[in-house]
Amino acid sequence: MKSIKFQNEDMAWEIAALVLYPPGFDESKTYPTIVSVHPFGSCKEQTSSDVYGAGLAKEGFVVIAFDASYQGESGGLPRFVEDPTQRVEDVSHVIDYAVTLPYVDAERIGCIGVCGGGGYALNAALTERRIKAVVGITPVNIGRLFREGFSNFDPLGALEAMASQRTAEARGGELQANELLPASPEVAKANSLTERDIWEATDYYKTKRGQKPGGATRMLFSHAQNTLCWDAFGFTELLMTQPMMVVIGQKVGAFGTYRDGMEAYGRSTASKDRQLVELADWSHYDLYDKPEPVKIALDKLIPFYKKHLG
Repeated sequence: MKSIKFQNEDMAWEIAALVLYPPGFDESKTYPTIVSVHPFGSCKEQTSSDVYGAGLAKEGFVVIAFDASYQGESGGLPRFVEDPTQRVEDVSHVIDYAVTLPYVDAERIGCIGVCGGGGYALNAALTERRIKAVVGITPVNIGRLFREGFSNFDPLGALEAMASQRTAEARGGELQANELLPASPEVAKANSLTERDIWEATDYYKTKRGQKPGGATRMLFSHAQNTLCWDAFGFTELLMTQPMMVVIGQKVGAFGTYRDGMEAYGRSTASKDRQLVELADWSHYDLYDKPEPVKIALDKLIPFYKKHLG
């Protein structure tokens, strides 16, 4: 594994990434390459590289797991911006970099994403034709989630609050970076925040299980307005022609990934090979790093990528 930073001509900041190499890597050869997109509030060192990136690299793929703009070790100001349009554009920037590498086969590029990253990966494939196959692991449509649970089902009220906060910040006020999760499982329990997704997210992001310095689980509130009018699956019926796979757990939670995964799969009617993998006994955050469900997922997606990327 190699830690890198790169900057394309049309970017104002650097993107930080980890490049994972297959066993016996030979730079004189070319390899199928997969861009790995981290979840909302996450970073490249968590499930996108440590779990799925590592699993794919062992099977012969070069994997590039990167930090989103404004997040982790990547550049961009102000910090902690979650901008779906930029998140999807980041995928293209990573591919721009990948195709300059002598060992990357530009005709065999795939994309994978987890949680919000799954929604972004699927959305990127709609217009980024260099992506030849895409997998969404428990994918979330961030736009839908913001319009519903993250705005307390009051998207117009949230937009008004964001507008007021952005004006205050433009006039010199302090930036409002909202923490997305309780500080620890103990805090979550003390405040009765035990709904499945909130509890399991806290157990992953706020304990040694998954906690990493770059995984801030924070969002700049004033710059989130574009998220409320974004749809990960718009035009899917028309534009998702590449092979696609969705992996979801049937133990549902408030963040709605089962629902979103079913929608992404159901709308991908133009795909050359669409596949749905449902895991009856597992939940959204189980698929981040729990060995048994991750193995089931990898056992499905590795042959899928080998079929379509060679």
